[in-house]
Amino acid sequence: MTKPRIGFLGTGWIGRHRMAAMLATGMVEAVGIADPSPAMVVDALTLAPGAQVVADLDALLALGVDGVVIATPSALHAEQSVHALAAGVAVFCQKPLGRDAAEAARVVAAARQADRLLGVDFSYRHTAGMAAIAPLVRDGALGRVFAVDLTFHNAWGPDKPWFYDRAQSGGGCVMDLGVHLVDLALWVLDFPALDGRVAAQLLSGGQPLSCSSAEVEDYATAQFRLASGTVVRLACSWRLHAGREAVIEAHFHGTDGGAALRNVNGSFYEFTAERFAGTECETLTSGSDEWGGRAAAEWARRLASGERFDAAADELVRVAEVLDAIYAA
Repeated sequence: MTKPRIGFLGTGWIGRHRMAAMLATGMVEAVGIADPSPAMVVDALTLAPGAQVVADLDALLALGVDGVVIATPSALHAEQSVHALAAGVAVFCQKPLGRDAAEAARVVAAARQADRLLGVDFSYRHTAGMAAIAPLVRDGALGRVFAVDLTFHNAWGPDKPWFYDRAQSGGGCVMDLGVHLVDLALWVLDFPALDGRVAAQLLSGGQPLSCSSAEVEDYATAQFRLASGTVVRLACSWRLHAGREAVIEAHFHGTDGGAALRNVNGSFYEFTAERFAGTECETLTSGSDEWGGRAAAEWARRLASGERFDAAADELVRVAEVLDAIYAA
Protein backbone atom coordinates (compact mmCIF):
# COMPACT_ATOMS: atom_id res chain seq x y z
CA MET A 1 0.00 0.00 0.00
CA THR A 2 1.36 3.42 -0.99
CA LYS A 3 1.69 5.86 1.87
CA PRO A 4 0.20 9.35 1.46
CA ARG A 5 2.86 11.92 0.59
CA ILE A 6 2.84 14.86 3.01
CA GLY A 7 4.28 18.35 2.71
CA PHE A 8 5.03 20.39 5.83
CA LEU A 9 4.53 24.16 5.63
CA GLY A 10 6.08 25.73 8.71
CA THR A 11 8.47 23.66 10.81
CA GLY A 12 8.83 25.56 14.06
CA TRP A 13 8.48 23.65 17.32
CA ILE A 14 4.79 22.85 16.80
CA GLY A 15 5.25 21.95 13.14
CA ARG A 16 8.13 19.58 13.94
CA HIS A 17 6.29 18.01 16.85
CA ARG A 18 3.28 17.26 14.66
CA MET A 19 5.57 15.96 11.93
CA ALA A 20 7.16 13.53 14.39
CA ALA A 21 3.72 12.34 15.56
CA MET A 22 2.54 11.72 12.01
CA LEU A 23 5.70 9.91 10.95
CA ALA A 24 5.57 7.76 14.09
CA THR A 25 2.32 6.22 12.81
CA GLY A 26 4.30 4.69 9.94
CA MET A 27 1.35 5.50 7.68
CA VAL A 28 2.53 8.66 5.88
CA GLU A 29 5.71 9.87 4.19
CA ALA A 30 7.23 13.35 4.55
CA VAL A 31 8.29 14.41 1.06
CA GLY A 32 8.56 18.20 1.35
CA ILE A 33 9.47 20.93 3.84
CA ALA A 34 8.99 24.68 3.47
CA ASP A 35 10.00 27.22 6.11
CA PRO A 36 11.66 30.66 5.78
CA SER A 37 14.03 29.82 8.66
CA PRO A 38 17.08 27.77 7.62
CA ALA A 39 17.52 26.65 11.23
CA MET A 40 13.97 25.31 11.37
CA VAL A 41 14.52 23.46 8.09
CA VAL A 42 17.70 21.84 9.43
CA ASP A 43 15.84 20.65 12.54
CA ALA A 44 12.98 19.29 10.43
CA LEU A 45 15.37 17.36 8.22
CA THR A 46 16.57 15.42 11.25
CA LEU A 47 13.06 13.95 11.38
CA ALA A 48 12.65 13.50 7.63
CA PRO A 49 16.11 13.39 6.03
CA GLY A 50 14.67 12.31 2.70
CA ALA A 51 12.28 15.26 2.37
CA GLN A 52 12.90 17.86 -0.31
CA VAL A 53 13.36 21.45 0.88
CA VAL A 54 11.28 23.90 -1.19
CA ALA A 55 10.43 27.57 -1.04
CA ASP A 56 6.69 27.76 -0.40
CA LEU A 57 3.26 26.16 -0.57
CA ASP A 58 3.12 26.17 -4.36
CA ALA A 59 6.42 24.32 -4.48
CA LEU A 60 5.10 21.76 -2.00
CA LEU A 61 2.00 21.22 -4.12
CA ALA A 62 4.21 20.80 -7.18
CA LEU A 63 5.76 17.75 -5.48
CA GLY A 64 2.47 15.94 -5.95
CA VAL A 65 1.64 15.71 -2.26
CA ASP A 66 -1.55 14.11 -0.96
CA GLY A 67 -1.71 16.28 2.14
CA VAL A 68 -0.25 19.47 3.60
CA VAL A 69 0.37 20.28 7.27
CA ILE A 70 0.09 24.03 7.88
CA ALA A 71 1.88 25.50 10.91
CA THR A 72 2.29 29.15 9.91
CA PRO A 73 1.08 32.44 11.46
CA SER A 74 -2.69 32.56 11.92
CA ALA A 75 -3.33 35.20 9.24
CA LEU A 76 -2.12 32.73 6.61
CA HIS A 77 -4.11 29.67 7.69
CA ALA A 78 -7.33 30.21 5.75
CA GLU A 79 -5.72 31.37 2.50
CA GLN A 80 -3.15 28.58 2.50
CA SER A 81 -5.73 25.95 3.40
CA VAL A 82 -8.10 27.03 0.62
CA HIS A 83 -5.23 27.08 -1.87
CA ALA A 84 -4.15 23.56 -0.97
CA LEU A 85 -7.69 22.18 -0.98
CA ALA A 86 -8.40 23.78 -4.36
CA ALA A 87 -5.40 21.84 -5.65
CA GLY A 88 -7.01 18.63 -4.44
CA VAL A 89 -4.78 18.20 -1.39
CA ALA A 90 -5.95 17.29 2.13
CA VAL A 91 -5.12 19.75 4.94
CA PHE A 92 -4.17 19.53 8.60
CA CYS A 93 -3.99 23.07 9.99
CA GLN A 94 -2.90 24.59 13.26
CA LYS A 95 -5.57 26.46 15.18
CA PRO A 96 -7.23 28.79 14.53
CA LEU A 97 -8.46 27.63 11.12
CA GLY A 98 -9.37 31.25 10.42
CA ARG A 99 -9.22 34.56 12.25
CA ASP A 100 -13.02 34.66 12.21
CA ALA A 101 -15.98 32.48 11.26
CA ALA A 102 -16.07 33.80 7.70
CA GLU A 103 -12.51 32.62 7.07
CA ALA A 104 -13.18 29.25 8.71
CA ALA A 105 -16.33 28.80 6.61
CA ARG A 106 -14.37 29.47 3.41
CA VAL A 107 -11.94 26.70 4.28
CA VAL A 108 -14.69 24.22 5.11
CA ALA A 109 -16.48 25.09 1.86
CA ALA A 110 -13.25 24.49 -0.06
CA ALA A 111 -12.79 21.10 1.63
CA ARG A 112 -16.37 20.13 0.77
CA GLN A 113 -15.95 21.26 -2.85
CA ALA A 114 -12.67 19.35 -3.21
CA ASP A 115 -13.93 16.34 -1.21
CA ARG A 116 -10.70 16.31 0.80
CA LEU A 117 -10.01 15.58 4.47
CA LEU A 118 -9.69 18.66 6.67
CA GLY A 119 -8.29 18.58 10.20
CA VAL A 120 -7.47 21.22 12.80
CA ASP A 121 -5.07 20.70 15.70
CA PHE A 122 -7.57 20.79 18.58
CA SER A 123 -5.29 18.59 20.59
CA TYR A 124 -6.84 18.85 24.08
CA ARG A 125 -9.69 16.65 22.88
CA HIS A 126 -7.09 13.89 22.77
CA THR A 127 -5.88 13.97 26.36
CA ALA A 128 -6.46 10.75 28.27
CA GLY A 129 -8.49 12.72 30.79
CA MET A 130 -10.96 14.02 28.21
CA ALA A 131 -11.23 10.56 26.71
CA ALA A 132 -12.51 9.45 30.13
CA ILE A 133 -14.74 12.48 30.80
CA ALA A 134 -16.46 12.87 27.43
CA PRO A 135 -18.39 9.56 27.59
CA LEU A 136 -19.69 10.43 31.07
CA VAL A 137 -21.16 13.66 29.71
CA ARG A 138 -22.53 12.19 26.49
CA ASP A 139 -24.02 9.04 28.04
CA GLY A 140 -25.84 11.01 30.73
CA ALA A 141 -23.83 9.60 33.64
CA LEU A 142 -23.53 13.11 35.08
CA GLY A 143 -27.17 13.94 34.42
CA ARG A 144 -27.89 17.18 32.56
CA VAL A 145 -24.70 19.21 32.33
CA PHE A 146 -25.89 22.69 33.20
CA ALA A 147 -22.53 24.47 33.56
CA VAL A 148 -18.97 24.23 32.27
CA ASP A 149 -16.06 26.23 33.73
CA LEU A 150 -12.95 26.53 31.56
CA THR A 151 -9.54 28.01 32.38
CA PHE A 152 -6.27 28.35 30.46
CA HIS A 153 -3.62 30.66 31.90
CA ASN A 154 -0.21 30.48 30.20
CA ALA A 155 2.29 32.30 32.41
CA TRP A 156 4.83 32.59 29.59
CA GLY A 157 2.88 34.03 26.68
CA PRO A 158 3.86 33.76 23.00
CA ASP A 159 7.42 34.58 21.97
CA LYS A 160 6.76 35.66 18.36
CA PRO A 161 5.84 39.26 17.45
CA TRP A 162 3.00 38.30 15.10
CA PHE A 163 0.93 37.05 18.05
CA TYR A 164 0.64 40.67 19.21
CA ASP A 165 -0.43 42.05 15.81
CA ARG A 166 -4.21 41.74 15.55
CA ALA A 167 -4.09 41.75 11.75
CA GLN A 168 -1.87 38.68 11.79
CA SER A 169 -3.22 36.84 14.82
CA GLY A 170 -6.90 37.74 14.79
CA GLY A 171 -6.78 38.32 18.54
CA GLY A 172 -4.84 37.63 21.70
CA CYS A 173 -5.20 34.98 24.38
CA VAL A 174 -8.80 34.17 23.35
CA MET A 175 -7.69 33.33 19.83
CA ASP A 176 -4.59 31.50 21.05
CA LEU A 177 -5.85 29.66 24.16
CA GLY A 178 -9.57 30.30 24.41
CA VAL A 179 -10.14 28.57 21.08
CA HIS A 180 -9.02 25.30 22.69
CA LEU A 181 -11.44 25.81 25.58
CA VAL A 182 -14.40 26.67 23.36
CA ASP A 183 -13.71 23.67 21.16
CA LEU A 184 -13.42 21.39 24.18
CA ALA A 185 -16.78 22.45 25.61
CA LEU A 186 -18.63 22.27 22.30
CA TRP A 187 -17.04 18.94 21.38
CA VAL A 188 -17.98 17.27 24.67
CA LEU A 189 -21.55 18.62 24.40
CA ASP A 190 -21.96 17.60 20.71
CA PHE A 191 -21.70 21.15 19.36
CA PRO A 192 -24.90 22.91 20.45
CA ALA A 193 -25.43 26.38 18.98
CA LEU A 194 -25.09 29.60 20.92
CA ASP A 195 -28.31 30.69 22.61
CA GLY A 196 -28.46 34.31 23.64
CA ARG A 197 -26.09 37.10 24.55
CA VAL A 198 -22.39 36.66 25.23
CA ALA A 199 -20.78 38.67 28.03
CA ALA A 200 -17.03 39.23 27.85
CA GLN A 201 -14.22 41.39 29.20
CA LEU A 202 -10.91 41.70 27.38
CA LEU A 203 -7.92 43.36 29.03
CA SER A 204 -4.40 44.31 28.02
CA GLY A 205 -1.90 45.15 30.73
CA GLY A 206 -4.76 45.22 33.21
CA GLN A 207 -6.76 47.80 31.25
CA PRO A 208 -9.98 47.18 29.29
CA LEU A 209 -9.65 47.09 25.52
CA SER A 210 -11.93 49.21 23.37
CA CYS A 211 -13.59 47.77 20.28
CA SER A 212 -11.30 49.83 18.06
CA SER A 213 -8.05 48.98 19.86
CA ALA A 214 -5.16 47.66 17.79
CA GLU A 215 -3.84 45.86 20.86
CA VAL A 216 -4.65 42.25 21.61
CA GLU A 217 -5.94 40.97 24.92
CA ASP A 218 -3.67 39.24 27.42
CA TYR A 219 -6.50 38.47 29.88
CA ALA A 220 -10.09 37.57 29.10
CA THR A 221 -13.25 36.31 30.72
CA ALA A 222 -16.46 35.34 28.95
CA GLN A 223 -19.80 33.74 29.72
CA PHE A 224 -22.30 32.38 27.24
CA ARG A 225 -25.30 30.08 27.10
CA LEU A 226 -25.70 27.20 24.66
CA ALA A 227 -28.89 25.90 23.07
CA SER A 228 -28.53 22.83 25.31
CA GLY A 229 -29.13 25.13 28.29
CA THR A 230 -25.52 24.83 29.46
CA VAL A 231 -23.85 27.98 30.76
CA VAL A 232 -20.15 28.17 29.86
CA ARG A 233 -17.67 30.38 31.73
CA LEU A 234 -14.22 30.90 30.31
CA ALA A 235 -11.04 32.58 31.54
CA CYS A 236 -7.69 32.70 29.76
CA SER A 237 -4.52 34.77 29.81
CA TRP A 238 -0.93 35.27 28.81
CA ARG A 239 1.80 36.06 31.37
CA LEU A 240 -0.50 36.01 34.39
CA HIS A 241 1.25 35.90 37.78
CA ALA A 242 -0.10 32.40 38.34
CA GLY A 243 2.73 30.97 40.45
CA ARG A 244 3.21 28.19 37.91
CA GLU A 245 3.77 27.78 34.19
CA ALA A 246 0.15 27.09 33.33
CA VAL A 247 -3.31 26.59 34.78
CA ILE A 248 -5.45 24.39 32.55
CA GLU A 249 -8.83 23.21 33.84
CA ALA A 250 -12.21 22.07 32.50
CA HIS A 251 -15.03 21.43 34.97
CA PHE A 252 -18.33 19.85 33.92
CA HIS A 253 -21.19 20.31 36.40
CA GLY A 254 -24.18 17.99 36.03
CA THR A 255 -27.40 17.39 37.93
CA ASP A 256 -26.21 13.87 38.90
CA GLY A 257 -22.47 14.42 39.22
CA GLY A 258 -19.46 16.30 37.99
CA ALA A 259 -16.09 15.80 36.38
CA ALA A 260 -12.94 17.84 35.92
CA LEU A 261 -9.69 17.83 33.99
CA ARG A 262 -6.79 19.63 35.70
CA ASN A 263 -3.14 20.01 34.91
CA VAL A 264 -0.75 19.12 37.72
CA ASN A 265 1.82 21.53 39.20
CA GLY A 266 1.65 23.85 36.19
CA SER A 267 2.55 21.12 33.72
CA PHE A 268 1.40 21.11 30.10
CA TYR A 269 1.75 17.32 29.98
CA GLU A 270 0.57 15.96 33.32
CA PHE A 271 -3.17 15.92 33.96
CA THR A 272 -5.61 14.47 36.44
CA ALA A 273 -9.19 13.66 35.49
CA GLU A 274 -11.70 13.16 38.29
CA ARG A 275 -15.37 12.30 38.69
CA PHE A 276 -17.42 13.78 41.52
CA ALA A 277 -20.54 12.59 43.35
CA GLY A 278 -21.42 14.91 46.21
CA THR A 279 -18.29 15.06 48.34
CA GLU A 280 -16.86 11.87 46.83
CA CYS A 281 -14.04 12.04 44.29
CA GLU A 282 -12.92 9.26 41.95
CA THR A 283 -9.69 9.55 39.96
CA LEU A 284 -10.26 8.57 36.33
CA THR A 285 -6.78 9.19 34.93
CA SER A 286 -3.55 10.69 36.22
CA GLY A 287 0.10 11.14 35.34
CA SER A 288 2.11 12.25 32.35
CA ASP A 289 0.21 12.19 29.07
CA GLU A 290 1.83 12.65 25.65
CA TRP A 291 -1.32 14.15 24.14
CA GLY A 292 0.22 16.82 21.92
CA GLY A 293 0.58 14.88 18.68
CA ARG A 294 -2.53 12.72 18.85
CA ALA A 295 -4.74 14.94 16.68
CA ALA A 296 -2.04 15.00 14.01
CA ALA A 297 -1.55 11.24 14.19
CA GLU A 298 -5.30 10.65 13.91
CA TRP A 299 -5.48 12.84 10.78
CA ALA A 300 -2.56 10.92 9.26
CA ARG A 301 -4.28 7.59 9.92
CA ARG A 302 -7.56 8.83 8.47
CA LEU A 303 -5.80 10.12 5.38
CA ALA A 304 -3.95 6.83 4.93
CA SER A 305 -7.24 4.94 5.18
CA GLY A 306 -8.63 6.94 2.26
CA GLU A 307 -11.02 9.24 4.12
CA ARG A 308 -12.23 12.34 2.31
CA PHE A 309 -14.43 15.26 3.36
CA ASP A 310 -16.15 14.77 6.69
CA ALA A 311 -19.27 16.87 7.35
CA ALA A 312 -18.11 17.20 10.97
CA ALA A 313 -15.82 19.93 9.60
CA ASP A 314 -18.83 22.26 9.87
CA GLU A 315 -18.23 22.14 13.63
CA LEU A 316 -15.02 24.09 13.08
CA VAL A 317 -17.12 27.05 11.97
CA ARG A 318 -19.25 26.83 15.10
CA VAL A 319 -16.14 27.19 17.27
CA ALA A 320 -15.13 30.27 15.29
CA GLU A 321 -18.63 31.73 15.67
CA VAL A 322 -18.32 31.59 19.46
CA LEU A 323 -14.97 33.39 19.31
CA ASP A 324 -16.52 36.02 17.03
CA ALA A 325 -19.28 36.53 19.60
CA ILE A 326 -16.74 36.91 22.43
CA TYR A 327 -14.83 39.57 20.51
CA ALA A 328 -18.04 41.32 19.47
CA ALA A 329 -19.12 41.48 23.13
